[in-house]
Amino acid sequence: MIKNSIDLQQLADDIKSLGQSLGFQQVGITDTDLSDAENQLTKWLDAGFHADMSYMHKHGSKRTRPAELHPGTVRVISCRMDYLPEPMAQTDALMQDPVRAYISRYALGRDYHKVMRKKLQRLADLIEQKVGPFGYRAFVDSAPVMEKAIAEKAGLGWIGKHSNVLNKQAGSWFFLGELYIDLPLPIDQAADEHCGECTRCIDICPTQAIVAPYTVDANRCISYLTIELKGVIPEEFRPLMGNRIYGCDDCQQVCPWNRFANITEEQDFMPRQQLDTTGLLDVFQWDEAAFLKKTEGSAIRRIGYASWIRNIAIALGNAPADSGIMAALKQRMSSEDAVIREHVSWAIEQQHLKSNPTSN
Repeated sequence: MIKNSIDLQQLADDIKSLGQSLGFQQVGITDTDLSDAENQLTKWLDAGFHADMSYMHKHGSKRTRPAELHPGTVRVISCRMDYLPEPMAQTDALMQDPVRAYISRYALGRDYHKVMRKKLQRLADLIEQKVGPFGYRAFVDSAPVMEKAIAEKAGLGWIGKHSNVLNKQAGSWFFLGELYIDLPLPIDQAADEHCGECTRCIDICPTQAIVAPYTVDANRCISYLTIELKGVIPEEFRPLMGNRIYGCDDCQQVCPWNRFANITEEQDFMPRQQLDTTGLLDVFQWDEAAFLKKTEGSAIRRIGYASWIRNIAIALGNAPADSGIMAALKQRMSSEDAVIREHVSWAIEQQHLKSNPTSN
């Protein structure tokens, strides 16, 4: 139980300063009332926009009622950490290069779950030094937590039409992490929305996954298709995926607010294994041992080797006709994995059509 003599406003101010000293760019505090977010989530789930992500509903109301997930929670500390590893012009050039592998910028460095959780634990330790033992639990995108709605209520930014959180001074290239706590701290003012009439994110989406402002249909989203979906990617989406083999940043890339985004100061988020510039053929030739070694400590490893090769096969099918690509694809037709063979076969057909445009 917190002592009555503690100045809660001063403690809140101290927590924000401590968070920034640990490498968070912003820290906010909010209460646990997520009723508006709960209503929106229910409608999204009812529409089937969560696709095969059963974890979005299997925890019931724990996702939108923090005290049910961690009993005793009365406040949530929301923390933001920038991850943009390179100037956006550099990112754009890679997106336009059909023989290079495009990996969502958040996944180029060390797994953010580990980096953020370590810092959140350190923040909790520092709070404990000030107030004594208290109830808390740290979360980084690994439990039923409405992190975006929480960040919005805590004043870190607003949820944009692409469903990412936007900040007027920092754009959207940042991670979020939370501490559920039992300390009745004063709360921050929720952020105002500043998307206005802009629809650039909706217009640019390769698969038109943003089916309405603030609503993403995961069934159509390249991030879902390349990361969450196991098995066969629907053929209608394959030509639209371009060179994107893990995630997709198109909606962030065109957002006007991201002109204010800053390059990260966190070395753990800097690219590893040259994955920021690697060629499609280079990564396609990895065997499973190489995949596991080169993705050690990376968020990429979670999709598994078969999905990795599946995604690259699609990108090679979308690349310009090339005899080297065709040869590499044909070698993969001996794979024991039926999903890999399915996508490699499709890619071979695409390459053949480009090499022989009058044959069909």
